[in-house]
Amino acid sequence: MSFCRILSVLLFLSLGNQGFSQIKSKVTGQVLDVVKSEPLVGANVYWEGQVSTGTITDIDGNFTLEAMTFPSKLVISYLGYEKSIRVIQAKEAEKPIKFYLKPEELSLQEVIIQERRPDEQVKNLEIGKASVPIETIKNIPALFGEVDLFRSLQLLPGVQTAGEGTTGLFVRGGSADQNLVQLDGAPVYNASHFFGVFSVFNPDALKKVDLYKGNMPSQFGGRASSLIDVSLREGGKDQIHGEGGIGTISSRLSIDGPLFGKNSSFILSARRTYADVFLKLSSDPNLNNNKLNFYDLSGKFSFVIGEKDKLSISTYQGSDLLGLDNQFALGWSNWVSAVNWNRVSSESSFFDMQAYHSRYSYKVDFEDRDNGFEWTNSLSESGVKAAWTKVIKEPTTVNWGVHSQVYHFAPTDLIPAPDSPISPINTRSVQGILNNLFVGLAHDFSPKVSTEAGLRWGLFNQLGSGMQYFYPNDLPEPNQDPTDSLAFGNLESMKFYQGLEPRIAFRYLINPEFSVKLAYNRNFQYVQIASNSSAGLPIDRWILAGNYTPPIRSDQVSLGLFKNFQSNRWEVSLEGYYKDLDNVIDLRNGAQVLFTDRVETELLTGRGWAYGLEFLLRKNTGKTTGWLAYTWSRAWRQIDGISRNQPYNPRFDRPHDVTLVLNHEFSPSWTAGLTMVYTTGQAVSFPVGSYVVDNQTVPLYSDFRNQNRFPAYHRMDASVTWKNADKGRKWRGSWNFGVYNLYGRKNPFAYEFRTIFNDDINFSLSDGEIFSARPGVVMTYLFTFLPSLTYNFQF
Repeated sequence: MSFCRILSVLLFLSLGNQGFSQIKSKVTGQVLDVVKSEPLVGANVYWEGQVSTGTITDIDGNFTLEAMTFPSKLVISYLGYEKSIRVIQAKEAEKPIKFYLKPEELSLQEVIIQERRPDEQVKNLEIGKASVPIETIKNIPALFGEVDLFRSLQLLPGVQTAGEGTTGLFVRGGSADQNLVQLDGAPVYNASHFFGVFSVFNPDALKKVDLYKGNMPSQFGGRASSLIDVSLREGGKDQIHGEGGIGTISSRLSIDGPLFGKNSSFILSARRTYADVFLKLSSDPNLNNNKLNFYDLSGKFSFVIGEKDKLSISTYQGSDLLGLDNQFALGWSNWVSAVNWNRVSSESSFFDMQAYHSRYSYKVDFEDRDNGFEWTNSLSESGVKAAWTKVIKEPTTVNWGVHSQVYHFAPTDLIPAPDSPISPINTRSVQGILNNLFVGLAHDFSPKVSTEAGLRWGLFNQLGSGMQYFYPNDLPEPNQDPTDSLAFGNLESMKFYQGLEPRIAFRYLINPEFSVKLAYNRNFQYVQIASNSSAGLPIDRWILAGNYTPPIRSDQVSLGLFKNFQSNRWEVSLEGYYKDLDNVIDLRNGAQVLFTDRVETELLTGRGWAYGLEFLLRKNTGKTTGWLAYTWSRAWRQIDGISRNQPYNPRFDRPHDVTLVLNHEFSPSWTAGLTMVYTTGQAVSFPVGSYVVDNQTVPLYSDFRNQNRFPAYHRMDASVTWKNADKGRKWRGSWNFGVYNLYGRKNPFAYEFRTIFNDDINFSLSDGEIFSARPGVVMTYLFTFLPSLTYNFQF
């Protein structure tokens, strides 16, 4: 019996030690797409039979899950991918585990909108945030067949456009320069090609895009209205992949794959138009000597350094050129670079560091013997940002950090031709530095009540060298000379501003499918554009905060109701907001801001406000997906010296905006897309009369600004896509046929008030004898029925 007892004890200890050795407190891993090795965000990870205690993957596809007694079955699921069930052994769980999911061919079209948790909009704290999956953007009918990021964002509630053929965005009553557009954390100062017809982002190279128009986290700031956060995707780590397209006016190609083995990857992307190639084929000498093209290049190099560190280097370079008969040329370009270092210090502590540089420049050449000139200008921003995140306890997360930005706005140089009577112009450069400290806290008080609070403190200095002017009664006037001036040396402080930017948001979960959210957000903006054009031009002048141009202050309150139906198949939301703006600028009538060191004499400063309701109904899964959006909104400005000091609407005030976006899968090979848009016409000033000066009829305008409107804007776009079924082929191709403005609506781009001779709007004074003359209005429109054909491919 004694031997049996001893044997029993030894057997018990052996089994017991084995059981204890198989228990690990945490299991970590990463979920990836098997084709491209890209991380899958929001994948469900849980032990078999214990769905309620599972977790989801983060932005890098990583997860951490409480361990079980091994061996145990781990389940990985993601919408549109085959479910993975894997038996995990104790030894296997000692290190991070990688899981590769295979796409389900028959369900790929069902994930057009669903690249996030099905109940995300109800359960998260975010209000006024929209995430548009790249696959959704690629399936929206496009102008010239050119898939465009900004044109897709215009289809969301609360986002207005400047008009036909432009990608300028006006978010919740803010002007276009009140949007911070950043690529992997680096700002992009002119994010458009072809004078705003296309944005600079090639969708094949993008991972995701987030639009913050309401509550903005404390780590972001610098603009009064919104943040458009664009991320380049990482290359696959298994083999070389490629995708691209050949379209009506441009072609594109992206290649990605491993760089130096499994721990590094790259992606390179290029796009170029060939409109200038078609111009050379014309027999008209007025056309075949013209140049019209743009290109962009982007790349990202990612490196995994050990188990805790990750480094990525991102870069973008793009350029536009418009040349007319070798006499006039306008070109502009962006160069953006960013380095990001991410470190996972522990399971609950994270560190991110970023350094970036962004430069924008333009050049105008006018070849003329008598009046020729060359005009150049550039601006740049460099910055460093460090952020720490700490999960104190499971319901409480704290983040804090610092962000330093250096601005350099170069002089405007106008150099006349040798025999030109034009005088040279050289304005002063302007410098500034902005240091930001930020802290944020997220806490779940209960399963129903969550809050997020943040504080950002900005300290801005305008720096010399420079000149500060003084005016009578401290009021700059264009026809009044300054009474005195003060010179500042290099890097000497000329003007200092500081401001606290509190942010707070609440979410109350009424039930698992219905929530209420409330948020307050304050932002300061220390740079803004002084321009006569609401659409945005390459030569627009950026203004740094200074003695007579204080920073814009924006306060916004948002309230939203969010509801899901039919197991998250349907989403509906209703958001209301009120935004108050202070220190917004506008130009005096007839202002000239491009070639002056005393730009403050051409500007007027005042206040603004905006309010609105945004409705969104979205279908996430099924053969037919898409959304219906309606926005009712108003935007106002009140600035002394404009419109007799009375409130007026900026041009982008459009009270009613309706969009419908649909995508339907007929079969694995055939899909179709449809977009419908209706919006109130933009606010404008039409002449109230005319008068004659030197035998020329000149229009007379009212003192009140923007009291008239263009007709309502509406159009319908449609597209059909055919693709080969994916049966293991290395080369996968598809054809897309689209029609922009399906029923040929002539939406006005501009109106010209002039004298019409012989009842012919195209009649020129050199065309012959004049029989009649009358005042008239000539409407210009850009696009009617416009078909396109694009071949897309992957390999």
